[in-house]
Amino acid sequence: MKSINHVVGLALGAAFLCAASVPGKGEPPLTEQTMKSGGQRPAEQLAMTFDSADLAFEVVPDTHVLNGVATLGFTARSPLNRLVIDLDRNLPISAIVIDGAPLARSAWSNPQGQLTITLPNPLARGDRVTARITYGGTPHVAVNAPWDDGVVWSKTPDGRTWFATTAEGYGCDLFWPCLDFPMGEPGKVTLHITVPRGLKAPSNGRLLGVDTLADGRTRWNWETKHPNTYAIALNVGPYEEISGTYKSRFGNTIPMFYWYLPGEKAQAQALFAEFAPTLDFFETMIGPYPFGDEKVGVVETPHKGMEHQTINAYGNAYAKAPEGFDWLFQHEFAHEWFGNQLTAANWDDYWLHEGFGTYMQPLYGQWREGDIRYAVMLDGERNGILNKAPIVRDRLMTEEEVYEPSKGGAGLDIYNKASWMLHTLRGLIGDKAFFDATRRIVYGRPDPKPGNFTPRFGSTREFEGIVRQVTGKDYGWFFDVYLRQAALPALTMTREGGGYRLTWTTQGKSAFPMPIDVAVDGKVQRVAMADGRGFVAAPAGAHVVVDPMARVLRSNPAIDAFQAWKAAQAKKPK
Repeated sequence: MKSINHVVGLALGAAFLCAASVPGKGEPPLTEQTMKSGGQRPAEQLAMTFDSADLAFEVVPDTHVLNGVATLGFTARSPLNRLVIDLDRNLPISAIVIDGAPLARSAWSNPQGQLTITLPNPLARGDRVTARITYGGTPHVAVNAPWDDGVVWSKTPDGRTWFATTAEGYGCDLFWPCLDFPMGEPGKVTLHITVPRGLKAPSNGRLLGVDTLADGRTRWNWETKHPNTYAIALNVGPYEEISGTYKSRFGNTIPMFYWYLPGEKAQAQALFAEFAPTLDFFETMIGPYPFGDEKVGVVETPHKGMEHQTINAYGNAYAKAPEGFDWLFQHEFAHEWFGNQLTAANWDDYWLHEGFGTYMQPLYGQWREGDIRYAVMLDGERNGILNKAPIVRDRLMTEEEVYEPSKGGAGLDIYNKASWMLHTLRGLIGDKAFFDATRRIVYGRPDPKPGNFTPRFGSTREFEGIVRQVTGKDYGWFFDVYLRQAALPALTMTREGGGYRLTWTTQGKSAFPMPIDVAVDGKVQRVAMADGRGFVAAPAGAHVVVDPMARVLRSNPAIDAFQAWKAAQAKKPK
């Protein structure tokens, strides 16, 4: 590990830090507090509404420093004597001003990454307060972005600065003062990103303008509404730009932009050509693009990708795939609906982002090429389902408690298993009910049109209620087995009389009345399984195939054996 030495001076009018050496991956280290996003929150954070954030950043590649001035507006929901704001302590604070009045240094502390500010005057319910926080330092460098978080200091092939941030797991406090839990979204964010001469800084929302400073640097000014907390992103590089417009089926015109590295024009144009048809798919199947008054934005990054609102990160190296579209671009773009428009109120509901986001790839394959492509892509997801932990626990969770298997999380099952659960649900309740329920959880209404909805929070329980509303039936048994139990339901078939007895068994020994298709000598019939048991007539010697179209997610011994073999192969010495 390389050492970090820095001294405090002045920048952005108040703070400047100079790094003596290049930080290595994972440096400077983070506290346990900073690595925690979501979960139980201080009462003070729950007692205020985050109205706005004006964020000024100065990116200093020569010294690997990030300086900032954050002006944050809050409204008290109940009486408050202090503010509690999340910010990595690797970005020391040099000054805090409350409603225009500078605070004494003794009025704040940030020992572990949760900044506490004693207010000069207590707030009553409904009172507003503005906090101006000046900070800066050496931001934490990601070890393997985006699978862990921090900044990425990289170089383009010709040696110029290429910089990016990711924050989904550890949270927004890695580079700006925020409320690091899903419902801590600010109502509006304005960004001012100052970068060296010759570099650009595409970011969230609408571009308000670019200022050229006296020393040749430029300041990029952006504004966005209701951003997901981890969706604010800094991207810096010598970008070139492709732009265009999309005429929506809902009547509005949406600007589209792609920022890419020099020398990749042909590949960039090919990726940009995917924007409009992908947008049309989502608007057809789900509903209006949620941020049409801002933009569709994608930026090439020195990491794989992330769903940064209206500025999705793309690092898939223009890889080709047999499905004929760039899965990474499509997946991250799906999060504009599932993650940014619909945001999980609690990380426990993370699957609402990733399960729907993952299901959109085979659904797009079906939309483009039909059922065979859909089946092939779903099959690829099925082989990755591990069933080690439940997807939903029905309690407040941190991001890592859900995502990391080492912390008891479901890991990639929030992607693949949740996607297959949605596939199964669609087959169970039918397309009309499925897409009606999906539309309602995304927009909060069945009839979304540009201008009649805003980003919203949702939960697993809400989605269950919506499914019950649109179908007139209670499918609690379905969600309990697929989301709240680790193991998949198992279907056994035994010869009985003139046919076969079919029986479902579940980990929790709960009722599971999942109907199942059975083909007898090529003729398919649906078996009701009303009490988890059913019977299908089949003469002796008949060829019987259970679930011939793979409509139902269930235990599969062949896949279990395959996964065990793969795990054993991975342990063998190379």
